[in-house]
Amino acid sequence: SGLLYQVEKPGAGEAPKDSDTVVVNYKGTLTDGTEFDNSYTRGEPLSFRLDGVIPGWTEGLKHIKKGGKIKLVIPPALAYGKTGVPGIPANSTLVFDVELLDVK
Repeated sequence: SGLLYQVEKPGAGEAPKDSDTVVVNYKGTLTDGTEFDNSYTRGEPLSFRLDGVIPGWTEGLKHIKKGGKIKLVIPPALAYGKTGVPGIPANSTLVFDVELLDVK
């Protein structure tokens, strides 16, 4: 798929499935280090259905379990593609450090 990842801590229990709701803390940067999102600085984790986010997250988070940490390098085709979104230019590769706090 083009997704690159490095498991920093595997976690324990079952890996999340597409239909699961996950709770994460994360930091997102562009490849030049420009930070565009950070749940740590906001002071609250993000909760979402795994199949309701960009494909790079849906695929990547299946490589860890609750309590795990992973670094994801997501190519544009698995992120926001040719359109981009506010704060993320078109055709951007995204780098995320993600901590999986809970799986529901």
